[in-house]
Amino acid sequence: MNKNKAILKHCPNFYKIINFEYLEDDELSERLIRVYHDYVFKVDINNRVQVNKLEELDLVLNKYIDDYFFRKELRSEMKQIRIRKDEDKLTAIVNWIIKVFDNYEVGYTRNIYFSRWI
Repeated sequence: MNKNKAILKHCPNFYKIINFEYLEDDELSERLIRVYHDYVFKVDINNRVQVNKLEELDLVLNKYIDDYFFRKELRSEMKQIRIRKDEDKLTAIVNWIIKVFDNYEVGYTRNIYFSRWI
């Protein structure tokens, strides 16, 4: 089987994420999609740790597209990212995105949002 097809089996939201239509001045969404695309095709399909991280990233960026509150949270958190010189930039960014998502999930489950009917 083709390597790309094998990798895309682990990314059920690939086309949704790649084809996401963001606003023209939305540089963060553009960069996140580029990071996602680069990471998807960088993953070694035989390395289970990388494949798990890829599946998580796919889930996180799907949440980014669907959830306004998470999108807002990720925008504010991406301003605080720090990468050491000896780290791989792409992997460090992916780890940071997943870490922000994990923190968001912990905080989101503790907050209850009531919608207001007018």
